[in-house]
Amino acid sequence: MSTHAATSSAVNTDYYRLADRLSGAEREISARVRGFVDTKLLPVINDYWDKAQFPFALVPEIAKLGIIGTTIQGYGCPGMSRLASGLVAMEMARGDGSMNTFLAVQSGLSMGSINMLGSEEQKQRWLPEMARLSKIGAFGLTEPDHGSDSVGLETSARREGDSYVLNGKKRWIGNASFADLVIIWARDEADRKVKGFVLEKNPDGTYPDGYRTELITGKIGKRAVWQPDIVMENLRIPADNKLAEAHSFRDVGRVLATTRSGASWEALGHAVAAYEIAVRYAEERIQFGKPIASFQLVQNALANMLAELTAMQLICFRLAELQSDDELTGPMASLAKMHTAQKGRWIVSQARDILGGNGLLLENHVARHLTDMEVVHTYEGTDSIQSLILGRDITGISAFA
Repeated sequence: MSTHAATSSAVNTDYYRLADRLSGAEREISARVRGFVDTKLLPVINDYWDKAQFPFALVPEIAKLGIIGTTIQGYGCPGMSRLASGLVAMEMARGDGSMNTFLAVQSGLSMGSINMLGSEEQKQRWLPEMARLSKIGAFGLTEPDHGSDSVGLETSARREGDSYVLNGKKRWIGNASFADLVIIWARDEADRKVKGFVLEKNPDGTYPDGYRTELITGKIGKRAVWQPDIVMENLRIPADNKLAEAHSFRDVGRVLATTRSGASWEALGHAVAAYEIAVRYAEERIQFGKPIASFQLVQNALANMLAELTAMQLICFRLAELQSDDELTGPMASLAKMHTAQKGRWIVSQARDILGGNGLLLENHVARHLTDMEVVHTYEGTDSIQSLILGRDITGISAFA
């Protein structure tokens, strides 16, 4: 958390001293990422975000952190704990949500799919280069007409000789306009089961015929990560590039289950950033001859922000424990996502309010966290979907249409 060793922040965001529970390795990983955020990311990210440009120049610096692949064991990956992985997401989101999304797609969704569902040959072929960020991945599941109901995806795959021919569309696919490997989920026409296929770039760096992307523009949040639409028209993928253990949508669910806590950690990161900024601003901003931190309304707002932030931390730490013990259930993850997204959204809005008009300026960072939290509030399952999952668990009755 923000008060453990080697951090630069003087704002206490660890009121219940959760940092005391960190191992030495977890403490060091967290400090390493925080250092990158403070010295490399924050000085430049607003410019990239404002221009809706992906910061390719930061990729080599991220590779040096040794965090890619997070919990994956072997293949050049760090094999860190679930808690350390969560702290990486939190610290990166404290800097910028776009960069956290880039890492989540790379380490969790893309590499996670290969690690969980690939053959040993496929793991050896792709994971080491991905761990070094010499190859970047994308994860193509969501479609224009299938977001929350992605189980109904319509992209098709047809076996022809030593290839599969894919046709369909995908939407909001992070990194897909420049990724070296794109994991595409498609329904096999032979048995109607959903399976995973790995698209690779040609040796010359181009994409195979039949694959094209169009960048989604005009976003109000996550502007520094590119999330294009994909169109596939008779796209041929070698049969050897079908993920060996991806046999049905249930296997997609297994991948998503390992990454579902990431949105909660990201929400925590945005909340930590906003709270830190608000406290510092309140201490420095003079109105009516004294710091606004001396005003009762501001102190009340900060106290309630800290309370909600602490609750988010406790949920996230417990998530990591449950996941490490293989005891995390879907409804547990839904409760965490619903609560942290709601409270993270509220905390950043309170910070924006404390900064007044200055909160609208990118230079103060809160506006970026505010709009990025709108994205977090939506993806990985909206609050409505999470509440229905919880409601079904509570009552035993499904309210899904």
